[in-house]
Amino acid sequence: MNIGEKIKRLRLENSLTQEELANRCELSKGFISQLERDMTSPSIASLVDILESLGTNLNDFFSEKEEEKIVFKPFDAFESMDDELKHMVHWIIPNAQKNMMEPILLTIEADGQFVEDTPHQGEEFGHVISGSVLISLGSKKYKAKKGDSFYYKANCDHTIKNVGKTEAKILMVATPPNF
Repeated sequence: MNIGEKIKRLRLENSLTQEELANRCELSKGFISQLERDMTSPSIASLVDILESLGTNLNDFFSEKEEEKIVFKPFDAFESMDDELKHMVHWIIPNAQKNMMEPILLTIEADGQFVEDTPHQGEEFGHVISGSVLISLGSKKYKAKKGDSFYYKANCDHTIKNVGKTEAKILMVATPPNF
C-alpha cells in the first residue's frame, strides 16, 4: 500500500491544501508534502491525527476493500442451457446471489418453459422483450407479450411458458435472489 498516495487522494477529496491539513494536525506543510511523496513515514499518533482530519480512521484506511462493481459487460455474464425444458438463463450480473435482487435474461424457445418453481419467499418481476409467454401462478394463468411486464409474489407454484411460435426473451428480476 502506498500510504502517501492514499493520504493525498483523501486530502484532495476533502478539498484541503497541504497547509490546511498540516494546520489541522499541528504538523508542518513540508512534512505533509514529504509524506505524500513517500519520502517520510508518520508516527502512529501523527497518522491517527491526519486520518481523523481527513474523516477516516486507521481501520478504514488500511482496509483493502474491493471497490463495488457498477457496470457489467457482456463478457462478465454466463449462461446455462436446459435442453429438456428448452430455455437458457443468462446471468447478466455475476454473483448477484449475494445482493438483494438477482436479474437474469431468460430465453425460452417455442414450446419451452422455465423451471416450475415451488412457493418461496420474495417477489419476481419480468419484462417481455420479445415473444409471448404464459405466466402460471397456482391455478391462475396470465398472458404477456412483447412490451408487457409482470410482477408477482412467489408464494405459490409458478412457471413461465412460451406460447408463441418464436423464442421469447424476458428480463427477470427476483428478490431475494433465487434463480
